[in-house]
Amino acid sequence: RLAENYDTRHTQFRDYRREAEQIMTALGLGASATVIDMGCGTGAFALHAARRYRKVHAVDVSQAMLDLACAKAQEAQLTNIEFLRGGFLTYEHRAEPADGIVSTVALHHLPDFWKCVGLCRLARTLKPGGRLYLFDVVFSFEIERYETAIAQFISTMSESMGPTGRAEPETHVRDEYSTCHWIMEGMLERAGLKIDTITYMNEFLAGYLCTKKTD
Repeated sequence: RLAENYDTRHTQFRDYRREAEQIMTALGLGASATVIDMGCGTGAFALHAARRYRKVHAVDVSQAMLDLACAKAQEAQLTNIEFLRGGFLTYEHRAEPADGIVSTVALHHLPDFWKCVGLCRLARTLKPGGRLYLFDVVFSFEIERYETAIAQFISTMSESMGPTGRAEPETHVRDEYSTCHWIMEGMLERAGLKIDTITYMNEFLAGYLCTKKTD
C-alpha cells in the first residue's frame, strides 16, 4: 500500500522529470553509460535515465517498490532497466563497473557508521573517474540552534508537501538518521570520492556531485 501511495503523495510536491533531467545534466555522462539508481523507489529517476543511457540498474530493498517501477517500465516499453532487490549494505553489483550512481533521499535510512560502509561499497562499483550524485537530508545549521532549526525543517517540509505532509518530516526526525554536512562530506572523501560540487538546498537538504578518485 505504501508503494501504491508513494507517487500520489510525492508528485504533489516533486517533478520527477525535471529532477531527473537536472541530475543527468550534472552527471555529464554519454549515451553509452551504465548507471546504478540506488534506492530507486517507484522509478522516479530510473525510468527517465533509461531513455538516455545504455543500461540502468535499478536497486531497492522494497520488492513492492520494484514491482511498481517494473510495471511502469513495461508500460513505457523500456527494456534496458534491470530491477534488483538490495540496498547499500547488501547489493552485489555483478555487471561491469558503472559510469554513474544516483541516490536520492535513501541514504538517511542508515546511521552514520553504516552510511560510511554503504558509500564505500557503492564507490567500489564505480569505474575510476565515474560520477556519483547523492541528494539527501543533510543538516548544515549550527548545532547550537538545533531545536529551532528542526522546528523550521518540519515546517518547511510540511509547507512543500501539502496539508498531510507534516507526518513525514516528523517521522524522519524521530525514527530516521539525519547527518551533519561535515560528517557527510568526510564520509564521501573516505569512500574515495572527490567532491566536485555541493548544493545546499537550504539548511536541511544537500546535493553532492562526486568523482571517483583514480589514484
